[in-house]
Amino acid sequence: MLEEPRSGRLTAWGNALFAGLVPPDDAVPRIAGGDEAHRVTGLPGETGEVGLTLALGRLRALGATGLRLALPAPGHPLGLSGPPEFNARALDAGEAVVVSGAALGLVPEVAEAGPEGDVHREVLWHCLPVREAPPVDVPSLGEAERELAEALREATGTLTRLDVAGSGPVADAALAAYRARAEAGRRVLAPGYPPRAVRVLELAQRVAALVEIAHGPEHGGAVSAAAMAARTEALRPVERTARRAKVAAYNAYVEERERR
Repeated sequence: MLEEPRSGRLTAWGNALFAGLVPPDDAVPRIAGGDEAHRVTGLPGETGEVGLTLALGRLRALGATGLRLALPAPGHPLGLSGPPEFNARALDAGEAVVVSGAALGLVPEVAEAGPEGDVHREVLWHCLPVREAPPVDVPSLGEAERELAEALREATGTLTRLDVAGSGPVADAALAAYRARAEAGRRVLAPGYPPRAVRVLELAQRVAALVEIAHGPEHGGAVSAAAMAARTEALRPVERTARRAKVAAYNAYVEERERR
């Protein structure tokens, strides 16, 4: 929805830290978000688990020049470059970070504890070798923006055609509620990112929100299993476009730096 993936936060604020635009004391809390703690295991040169501040410093010492986001889904290894072991773990998590210049990748494992309403989350990032190769299916910002504009029209038309009540005022109200919750203390991306990347990410989040609303029976005019399956199938290309655009936005900093 409108929340950032953990790997997205690590990508954005890690890049800002590597560029010297923010100090560790600012970057690490932004990466952690509302989680209790983040630690890293498997980092070359370190034994056991280490904190994010030490881990980011170690990655830079190992030659890291930037971080890229991957958001893979079954049949779509978006942002990955191998090897299969890393891809499989990233696919299980639905997200990962690929470290440019160090041939390493990070995949989050989330542990939850506590009663409902007071759940504490701790994140352990697994550091693994990756193949240094172009990531799969990542568009440019310009391509992503054009695709998103079309996807937004397609999503709205599809919801209307499938008799989804959420395609109108109900969807607008739901989007406003999601946005209000997400905006508290929220900053889109991090210092150093181009304005176009922020614009693309915000639009991608809106498109993803529409898709998620369509999957909720409370927003649909017809809620049979067949109707839900029809929605899912019709909106699959739209969801894919939104994920591709998110990856393009988070990776824009590294792409722009490499072009320079």
